[in-house]
Amino acid sequence: MGAPEVRRSPTARALADDVAAGLVSLLAQVQAAGRVPWVALTGGTIAGRVHQAVAASPEASRVDWGRVDVWFGDERYVPAGDPERNARQARESLLDRLPFDPARVHPMPASDEGHQSLRDAAAAYAADLRASGAERFDVVMLGVGPDGHVASLFPGFAQLDVVDTLAVPVTGSPKPPPERVSLTLPALNRAREVWFLVSGQGKAAAVARALAADPPDPHELPAVGVHGLDRTVWFLDEDAASGL
Repeated sequence: MGAPEVRRSPTARALADDVAAGLVSLLAQVQAAGRVPWVALTGGTIAGRVHQAVAASPEASRVDWGRVDVWFGDERYVPAGDPERNARQARESLLDRLPFDPARVHPMPASDEGHQSLRDAAAAYAADLRASGAERFDVVMLGVGPDGHVASLFPGFAQLDVVDTLAVPVTGSPKPPPERVSLTLPALNRAREVWFLVSGQGKAAAVARALAADPPDPHELPAVGVHGLDRTVWFLDEDAASGL
């Protein structure tokens, strides 16, 4: 596990295009090696731009999209059709625009799908991951909040210390909605590559702290607790990189 790479783009649009090109290339390489790639998606504005850029990419035909397994790093525990859902955003911006196999798309449980509790929903997603048989993700994409949170792992939250399961319930999120399901740090760290997608001046301080020579503890800045087994890349636009 080497030092993180930093890739700077002049604008958010250029960042999205850079990430999209990298994702298409990575997925094509994994398939050429005879494996079905695993990717974990994130939500948010820049993720939506990345999804749109992938769907519009002239290189998209290099990938057999029906042989890509799609997972999610976290999800808002709201009804399935709620616009707050990362899965809905991903479906509208990417998954419905390319020929993905619905059986290979694994959204996190929604609040109206019959689970008895938020805890049961998290346990169900962890069980789905364990039953899938794959050892690790090929790439996990993550946004970073101004407070340094990733997925739905927030500074000071007890979920940062969970090591015995792959997904956890989150209540009292400082960012609404309050109830969520998130992959744990051990689950995120099962990725060959971790890509942080960060855009905007409001994230610059968190980025600078995360990439400092002596970064804070993950309990203070959860993003520093996630690393790719082979590669960790911070994709930044100039605003997000302005504190470096």
